[in-house]
Amino acid sequence: MAHIKGLVTILAGASLLMASCGGENKGEGTAVNDTAVVAAQPAVELTDFSASPEFPDAQLSIGDIKTTALGADSVKLDFSFVVKNFELMNQTSDANGKMCNNSDKGQHIHFILDNKPYAALYEPKHSVVLAKNTEHYLLVFLARSYHESIKTKGASALLHFKIDDKGKMQKLDTPTAPMVFYSRPKGDYIGKNNTDNLLLDFYVWNGTLSDTGNTVGVQLMGDGVDTVFVLKTWKPYMLKNLPMGKNSIKLTLLDKTGSKVAGDNTEVTREFNLAAEEPIK
Repeated sequence: MAHIKGLVTILAGASLLMASCGGENKGEGTAVNDTAVVAAQPAVELTDFSASPEFPDAQLSIGDIKTTALGADSVKLDFSFVVKNFELMNQTSDANGKMCNNSDKGQHIHFILDNKPYAALYEPKHSVVLAKNTEHYLLVFLARSYHESIKTKGASALLHFKIDDKGKMQKLDTPTAPMVFYSRPKGDYIGKNNTDNLLLDFYVWNGTLSDTGNTVGVQLMGDGVDTVFVLKTWKPYMLKNLPMGKNSIKLTLLDKTGSKVAGDNTEVTREFNLAAEEPIK
């Protein structure tokens, strides 16, 4: 009884001390002078992505394109693609060990029109509707089941084209200037297995990155986070410690002086969402 009485006295004294300091216990961490002390958001980390199976002979090309008029102002384009030495819908052999988001439908084609979020194609065909009198860039490349692009020569194709006022598709000159296309992260990521590690992947066209040439600036923004990385090597990366909620990444192709490269498809911003569980808020 004496022991219990003494313990009560100690707890009461602690409560008085907290009250005298203006603090109160709300179950949300320690409070001092009415200011909650919370754990700081860990710094965002950008690390190397582990080595992936190579597909040195994989080939992708754009096949037939069928154009169909839709009313007075738009047309439907039906694309077909030719894939060689690469199996769509297969699981990449190391998918289980990557510890990042993986498609249960397997390997696929990334279809990126005008540097907007890609469509994942598990069969070598796709259709889009476009307005007349518009100009477009289409990039397609082969991707592993966990969405990492295959960057070897021949595994991608770029088409620069326009839809004229009569609804006909016309191929334009293939651009020779350097460009950067955004791929991942994309969309919604739910649960620890998907949000702990995010693949950062993009596609450089007409050139590469180096210490003395072009680089890619990556600005990552989220809740309490505004971080910039400058990438000098074209390869996939892993992002860690991103905050939950809405995040965005802006990719900027930079010249050797650190200035934005002029031209089309040299800067692109994408938003994506992270959530510990459903529903996404």
